[in-house]
Amino acid sequence: MKVKICGITRLEDGVTAVTLGADMLGFNFYTGSKRYITPEKAAAIIADLRAHMHANAMQAVLLVGIFVNSPREEVQQIMTQCGLDWAQLCGDEPVEMLHALSGRAFKAIRPSTHHEADALLQTFASPQQTPAILVDAYQPGEYGGSGQTGDWALAARVAHRYPLLLAGGLTPHNVGTAVQQVQPWGVDVASGVESAPGIKDAQKVAAFIKEAKAASHNR
Repeated sequence: MKVKICGITRLEDGVTAVTLGADMLGFNFYTGSKRYITPEKAAAIIADLRAHMHANAMQAVLLVGIFVNSPREEVQQIMTQCGLDWAQLCGDEPVEMLHALSGRAFKAIRPSTHHEADALLQTFASPQQTPAILVDAYQPGEYGGSGQTGDWALAARVAHRYPLLLAGGLTPHNVGTAVQQVQPWGVDVASGVESAPGIKDAQKVAAFIKEAKAASHNR
């Protein structure tokens, strides 16, 4: 079970998440997000974080940039500038953009029905890639980060076919149930472990990671 702590805006939150066992950190480059971070600030945090991990012999984590309808050239430039491993495309990007990023990107979808999920999967999901796709909660007019809980039955159907990263309204209190029901490859959280947008609560982060991984072992 992989755990992604998303919406990192401070070095101390990144260090805390990694120390507590997070596998991935997300940096949001969508200006409409409450957790928006400039590429310059993200690059500085990532450089300091990598130095901290190296100095303390910590296992490296995967670093993910969150983008919404950004041009491909901009995504590539920010990934290079910040040293990101993956791009998470959360907007209306075409499948060609995934191909252009050479396997270093995955698509976030927010289907409202099983039929819509099947149609999106036929277009975007790649069984050879891990994660193949992220399933977030459907919320009209939102590109994720709404804090609303998603349709776990729908997500479970997707997870049976593809390595799935599950997002949408997850908290330390419900992530165990979500993992048991959906059986995803990993889980993604932002608001569920915060005291304010972009400010992580160490106790919530610890509880979330503990519950997610425990549920994975018990399934």
